[in-house]
Amino acid sequence: MSEHQYKFNVTMTCGGCSGAINRVLGKLNGVKSYNVSLENQTADITADESLSYEQVLEKIKKTGKTVNSGEADGVPQSV
Repeated sequence: MSEHQYKFNVTMTCGGCSGAINRVLGKLNGVKSYNVSLENQTADITADESLSYEQVLEKIKKTGKTVNSGEADGVPQSV
């Protein structure tokens, strides 16, 4: 089974912001691993082939954080 690499640039101002993103990614089926960096304002996700970029984007947006940019497998995507 193949996997996807997703990267998002997300506006996070504090540990609570990055914590909210950590929580939703931790509960999302199909996420193999993830790294949320408050310092770099990024969320890097390794996901199963079955989990789409759009599904991950929607989950991050539901935290109320602003997603500035995103890419799937190195290719820029719309947010």
